[in-house]
Amino acid sequence: MKFKRFMAFGIPLLIALLFFIPYKHVIAFSFEDQGELIAYVPLKKEKEFKIEYTHSIHLTDVLETYRLSDKQIEQTELSYHDFAVGMPSNAEGEEVFEEKDGTYFIKNMKRNFTHIDLRVGQVKADHRLIYDEKTYTLADFIKPGTWVRISSERISLWEQLKGVKISV
Repeated sequence: MKFKRFMAFGIPLLIALLFFIPYKHVIAFSFEDQGELIAYVPLKKEKEFKIEYTHSIHLTDVLETYRLSDKQIEQTELSYHDFAVGMPSNAEGEEVFEEKDGTYFIKNMKRNFTHIDLRVGQVKADHRLIYDEKTYTLADFIKPGTWVRISSERISLWEQLKGVKISV
Protein backbone atom coordinates (compact mmCIF):
# COMPACT_ATOMS: atom_id res chain seq x y z
CA MET A 1 0.00 0.00 0.00
CA LYS A 2 2.80 2.41 0.92
CA PHE A 3 4.57 1.60 -2.33
CA LYS A 4 1.46 2.48 -4.34
CA ARG A 5 1.16 5.82 -2.51
CA PHE A 6 4.81 6.51 -3.19
CA MET A 7 4.30 5.68 -6.85
CA ALA A 8 1.19 7.86 -7.01
CA PHE A 9 2.54 10.90 -5.15
CA GLY A 10 6.26 10.52 -4.51
CA ILE A 11 7.52 9.91 -8.03
CA PRO A 12 5.50 12.74 -9.63
CA LEU A 13 6.63 15.06 -6.81
CA LEU A 14 10.25 14.01 -7.31
CA ILE A 15 10.00 14.60 -11.07
CA ALA A 16 8.41 18.02 -10.50
CA LEU A 17 11.17 18.99 -8.06
CA LEU A 18 13.87 17.91 -10.48
CA PHE A 19 12.16 19.90 -13.23
CA PHE A 20 12.23 23.14 -11.19
CA ILE A 21 15.49 22.93 -9.19
CA PRO A 22 18.16 25.29 -10.61
CA TYR A 23 21.28 23.24 -11.40
CA LYS A 24 22.74 24.39 -14.75
CA HIS A 25 25.31 27.23 -14.50
CA VAL A 26 24.80 29.68 -17.37
CA ILE A 27 25.44 33.18 -18.64
CA ALA A 28 21.84 34.38 -18.43
CA PHE A 29 20.23 37.12 -20.49
CA SER A 30 17.04 38.25 -18.78
CA PHE A 31 14.39 40.67 -19.96
CA GLU A 32 14.99 44.06 -18.36
CA ASP A 33 15.04 43.89 -14.59
CA GLN A 34 12.14 41.42 -14.40
CA GLY A 35 14.27 38.30 -14.21
CA GLU A 36 12.42 36.63 -17.09
CA LEU A 37 14.98 34.54 -18.98
CA ILE A 38 15.32 35.39 -22.68
CA ALA A 39 18.43 33.45 -23.64
CA TYR A 40 21.36 31.67 -22.03
CA VAL A 41 24.77 30.18 -22.74
CA PRO A 42 25.46 26.94 -20.85
CA LEU A 43 28.84 27.13 -19.13
CA LYS A 44 31.47 24.53 -19.65
CA LYS A 45 34.65 24.61 -17.59
CA GLU A 46 35.60 28.01 -19.01
CA LYS A 47 34.38 30.80 -16.73
CA GLU A 48 35.58 33.72 -18.88
CA PHE A 49 33.52 35.49 -21.52
CA LYS A 50 33.87 38.67 -23.56
CA ILE A 51 31.50 41.24 -24.93
CA GLU A 52 32.61 42.99 -28.08
CA TYR A 53 30.80 45.88 -29.72
CA THR A 54 31.34 48.75 -32.11
CA HIS A 55 31.44 52.08 -30.28
CA SER A 56 28.64 54.33 -31.57
CA ILE A 57 30.76 57.49 -31.84
CA HIS A 58 34.24 56.49 -32.95
CA LEU A 59 33.05 53.31 -34.73
CA THR A 60 35.89 51.08 -33.53
CA ASP A 61 35.58 47.83 -31.62
CA VAL A 62 35.65 47.69 -27.83
CA LEU A 63 36.32 44.39 -26.05
CA GLU A 64 35.34 43.81 -22.41
CA THR A 65 36.58 40.66 -20.65
CA TYR A 66 34.72 39.12 -17.69
CA ARG A 67 35.10 36.15 -15.34
CA LEU A 68 32.15 34.43 -13.66
CA SER A 69 31.63 33.04 -10.20
CA ASP A 70 28.32 31.66 -8.91
CA LYS A 71 26.66 35.05 -8.39
CA GLN A 72 29.27 37.60 -9.46
CA ILE A 73 30.71 38.92 -12.70
CA GLU A 74 34.20 40.37 -12.49
CA GLN A 75 35.47 42.63 -15.26
CA THR A 76 39.15 41.78 -15.76
CA GLU A 77 40.16 43.67 -18.90
CA LEU A 78 39.10 46.35 -21.38
CA SER A 79 40.62 46.98 -24.81
CA TYR A 80 39.81 49.69 -27.34
CA HIS A 81 41.34 51.70 -30.21
CA ASP A 82 40.32 55.30 -29.59
CA PHE A 83 40.24 57.75 -26.67
CA ALA A 84 37.00 59.29 -27.92
CA VAL A 85 33.93 60.04 -25.82
CA GLY A 86 33.07 57.39 -23.26
CA MET A 87 36.44 55.63 -23.19
CA PRO A 88 38.85 55.80 -20.21
CA SER A 89 42.17 57.57 -20.63
CA ASN A 90 43.98 55.74 -17.84
CA ALA A 91 43.82 52.91 -15.32
CA GLU A 92 42.62 53.23 -11.72
CA GLY A 93 44.16 51.85 -8.53
CA GLU A 94 46.15 48.67 -9.19
CA GLU A 95 44.94 48.37 -12.78
CA VAL A 96 47.55 48.50 -15.55
CA PHE A 97 47.25 50.71 -18.64
CA GLU A 98 49.10 49.53 -21.77
CA GLU A 99 49.26 50.46 -25.44
CA LYS A 100 50.27 47.85 -27.98
CA ASP A 101 50.10 48.18 -31.77
CA GLY A 102 47.48 50.95 -31.60
CA THR A 103 45.24 49.14 -29.10
CA TYR A 104 44.81 50.42 -25.55
CA PHE A 105 44.40 47.93 -22.72
CA ILE A 106 43.34 48.28 -19.12
CA LYS A 107 44.41 45.06 -17.41
CA ASN A 108 44.31 43.70 -13.87
CA MET A 109 40.80 45.04 -13.44
CA LYS A 110 38.90 43.64 -10.49
CA ARG A 111 35.52 45.30 -10.90
CA ASN A 112 32.71 43.14 -9.52
CA PHE A 113 29.05 43.27 -10.51
CA THR A 114 25.99 41.21 -9.70
CA HIS A 115 24.79 41.87 -13.25
CA ILE A 116 25.48 43.92 -16.38
CA ASP A 117 22.69 45.88 -18.04
CA LEU A 118 22.95 46.21 -21.81
CA ARG A 119 20.68 47.44 -24.58
CA VAL A 120 21.27 45.20 -27.60
CA GLY A 121 22.37 47.52 -30.41
CA GLN A 122 19.92 48.32 -33.19
CA VAL A 123 22.22 50.06 -35.64
CA LYS A 124 25.99 50.19 -35.14
CA ALA A 125 26.86 48.43 -31.89
CA ASP A 126 26.58 44.85 -33.21
CA HIS A 127 27.03 43.37 -29.71
CA ARG A 128 28.79 40.03 -29.72
CA LEU A 129 29.33 37.50 -26.96
CA ILE A 130 32.59 35.56 -27.16
CA TYR A 131 32.65 32.35 -25.15
CA ASP A 132 34.70 29.19 -25.52
CA GLU A 133 36.38 30.53 -28.69
CA LYS A 134 32.99 31.07 -30.40
CA THR A 135 31.38 34.39 -31.26
CA TYR A 136 27.61 34.88 -31.01
CA THR A 137 25.91 37.99 -32.38
CA LEU A 138 23.33 38.89 -29.73
CA ALA A 139 20.87 40.31 -32.27
CA ASP A 140 20.57 36.79 -33.72
CA PHE A 141 19.01 35.64 -30.41
CA ILE A 142 17.65 38.80 -28.78
CA LYS A 143 15.59 41.46 -30.53
CA PRO A 144 17.72 44.58 -31.23
CA GLY A 145 16.82 47.43 -28.89
CA THR A 146 15.95 45.08 -26.02
CA TRP A 147 17.36 45.99 -22.62
CA VAL A 148 18.86 42.84 -21.14
CA ARG A 149 20.42 42.01 -17.82
CA ILE A 150 23.42 39.68 -18.06
CA SER A 151 24.10 37.60 -14.97
CA SER A 152 25.71 34.42 -13.69
CA GLU A 153 22.83 32.09 -12.83
CA ARG A 154 21.86 28.52 -12.20
CA ILE A 155 18.71 27.61 -14.08
CA SER A 156 16.28 24.70 -13.96
CA LEU A 157 15.21 22.38 -16.74
CA TRP A 158 11.95 24.37 -16.95
CA GLU A 159 13.85 27.65 -17.50
CA GLN A 160 16.02 25.99 -20.12
CA LEU A 161 12.91 25.01 -22.03
CA LYS A 162 11.52 28.57 -21.83
CA GLY A 163 14.73 30.42 -22.86
CA VAL A 164 16.70 30.39 -26.09
CA LYS A 165 19.92 28.44 -25.86
CA ILE A 166 22.63 30.48 -27.55
CA SER A 167 24.81 28.11 -29.56
CA VAL A 168 25.98 27.47 -33.06
